Amino acid sequence: MKSRKKETLKPNRIHTQEPRRGSDAFADYDRPRRQTPPLSADRTDSRRNPAQSSADRTDPHRNPAPSSADRTDPRRRQPDPPRREKRRKHFFLRFLGKFAIVLLVILGLLIGAGYLLIGHCYDKMTYAPIESVTSEPVRADGVVNILLIGNDSRTGEDDGRSDAMILLSVSRTTGKIQMTSLLRDIYVEIPGHDPNRLNAAYAFGGAELLMETIEQNFGIEVNRYITVNFEAFANLVDSVGGVDLELTNEEVKWVNAYLNEYNELTGQPFGTYYLDDTLSGTVHLNGPQALAYSRNRYIGSDFERTNRQRKVISAVMEKLPSAMTTNAEGVIDGLCTNLTTNLTQGEILRLMPEALHIKSYSVESCSIPQEGTWTNDNQRGMAVLSIDFEKNREFLQESLYGK
Repeated sequence: MKSRKKETLKPNRIHTQEPRRGSDAFADYDRPRRQTPPLSADRTDSRRNPAQSSADRTDPHRNPAPSSADRTDPRRRQPDPPRREKRRKHFFLRFLGKFAIVLLVILGLLIGAGYLLIGHCYDKMTYAPIESVTSEPVRADGVVNILLIGNDSRTGEDDGRSDAMILLSVSRTTGKIQMTSLLRDIYVEIPGHDPNRLNAAYAFGGAELLMETIEQNFGIEVNRYITVNFEAFANLVDSVGGVDLELTNEEVKWVNAYLNEYNELTGQPFGTYYLDDTLSGTVHLNGPQALAYSRNRYIGSDFERTNRQRKVISAVMEKLPSAMTTNAEGVIDGLCTNLTTNLTQGEILRLMPEALHIKSYSVESCSIPQEGTWTNDNQRGMAVLSIDFEKNREFLQESLYGK
């Protein structure tokens, strides 16, 4: 058998096979390509070996890599990608485009529904503008401050003292929502009046004087408020299906004691909504029971009382999103009919986009005065809290504004 001479490939010459027709025309280009070393001198040229399989002869990995001249020669340009690959890409792009449109439509419907719900709720609220702050912006230095005022009026009017004061702050600067309880017994300077407890400012001049007093004593801008009466608080808890909280047996007994007053004011029979007085641990509370729990001022100091209020509010906030999908009408009717505010409907609508980012915010709660910045005192025959205003101002500036 004669030995075969080694064939030398010339730089300006390429070896091709006759192109196949039909759907297999680009079969070689569908496979992944990689360069392989040129054939060694002692290897047999597979293209001239009659024993070589057809698969070997058509395998592009067994062919030498084209030279640089071949790659740059426009006459030897590689064919365009297969049409079916282009079709797949175009289909995928069209699918993504349609999917994005669907998402935008759904988001638009949700936002539209939100605007409708806000409008429906606002129609049930009481709008009470305050001329002195109407032109002031809702957001200042990246922070929205809204003063929540729990009115202790027994008549349903705004004629009582502020039983609870919570500054609700949404800060873009710090990326958090902060609930700051302002203790009612803080001894403060009240504009146009003698010094007194903080909650007396509401009795003297309503929400306007209370916000002015807070600004003057604590150095933060507050010009929007929402007043919540007893009924609104209880209805809100009921509209989300109640809340589960940890109670001591002593707290359970005081819940029943406070329910006596609630039942009298609402015309309910004595003993209505009573808890089993042997309970302790995790207890499910309905609206009136949660209200009674929040108002208890006989266990611990006012610090513990405001902490109980924040616990109830936090538990409600956790359940509110799901309640709005299952009982939106109940939430709106129970809550909004018992709210008074100086927020306009337009201001509330402009704040709505903030809700889209609410889950990315951390939620924190605290109280003023801060620990170690107050002492029990007696002023003009009143048991009050004397506080270090400078340290508490510094805390608010840092926690709300990051300064």
